[in-house]
Amino acid sequence: MNELIELLGFSFFRNALIASILTSVLAGIVGSYIVARRTVFISGGITHASFGGMGIAYFLGFPPFLGAAIFAILSAIGIEWSSNKAGLREDSSIAILWSLGMAIGILFVFLTPGYTPNLMGFLFGDILTVQVSDLIWLTAIALICIVLVQLFYQVILAVAFDGEFASVSKIPVQTISYISSIIVAISIVLSIKVMGIILVLSLFTIPAAAANLFAKDLKKMMYFSVIISLIGSISGLLIAYYFDLPSGATIIFTLTFIYVILRLRKLI
Repeated sequence: MNELIELLGFSFFRNALIASILTSVLAGIVGSYIVARRTVFISGGITHASFGGMGIAYFLGFPPFLGAAIFAILSAIGIEWSSNKAGLREDSSIAILWSLGMAIGILFVFLTPGYTPNLMGFLFGDILTVQVSDLIWLTAIALICIVLVQLFYQVILAVAFDGEFASVSKIPVQTISYISSIIVAISIVLSIKVMGIILVLSLFTIPAAAANLFAKDLKKMMYFSVIISLIGSISGLLIAYYFDLPSGATIIFTLTFIYVILRLRKLI
């Protein structure tokens, strides 16, 4: 306990702890939404496509996460548009954007003159490098998600699970779908700093899948998912620190362990 109190005296660990709490809130809310809607594959496409924005930003000398955010938002809009307007199958548009984004990112990182950045931090994340500015952005998007769910829960529910009823009820289905996709994209990009491109989708999927074992109502699923994500993220962070292991991997391992335990409990 004394060692833990000493740890909290270091700003890098406090930032990491706060980041794990904020990303848990995001993962619980947004993750439940994408799992319940069965759009995990779409989120995976957005996540990997964002790497193209990182590569271009590095090449042009801009902050990489700004490029990732722009690319992720454009990818989310592109998937919605191509599926609804262009007549392209959703899985095809996702696969195209997924592979194209990764290819663009690798090419532009390779073409960047001088020092080639270490891609490991982007691919697997490093929660101990989170800055105060990252926490501000995470707080902002987490608050936006909480407010939107509290104010427009019934609308979100109608659009997500009964689009025809929502259209008949004069709800702007397409506009809400675009906004939802953009929020999902931003949430994922902001969490990349913590988990990395490879692992971030697991953070948004595993707690929600675990919560779905016991909660069928979306709002309850969000609550349980946030709690599960908090337990897994904080436990994984502490395990990573004490055993000198990669934080992203230990968090996902811990969340997977929790899922297995809950799954067995459900079967018993």
